[in-house]
Amino acid sequence: MKEVIQTTDAPQAIGPYSQAIKVNGMVFASGQIPLDPQTQQMVEGDISMQTERVLRNLEGVLVAAGSGLDKVIKTTVFLVDISEFPRMNEVYGRFFRENRPARSTVGVARLPKDARVEIDVIALA
Repeated sequence: MKEVIQTTDAPQAIGPYSQAIKVNGMVFASGQIPLDPQTQQMVEGDISMQTERVLRNLEGVLVAAGSGLDKVIKTTVFLVDISEFPRMNEVYGRFFRENRPARSTVGVARLPKDARVEIDVIALA
């Protein structure tokens, strides 16, 4: 059975999608951009600050689903400027110190609300 995950610890969906879906012991979290969950506004700052906000948003969604960053098995990172990869990667590494998930990183032309980074995850529930 499919369970829709909804939490105020992450920004509300800005379109017709769920923050995450939990099914068969897995959590499929929609991509998060660096919106502050309290204000729904983009955080100020560079790629490091935006990446941290994105990962904190994902953490909120995963906790609401009974999971956590330690249970993430796959991430996809979308970057507007691939030259920002090293700074994104440094922040990412602080959140995934052990049991690092598989990851794909993709350079894209543009992201919603002109974010610099978006990350989605698949995790164990």
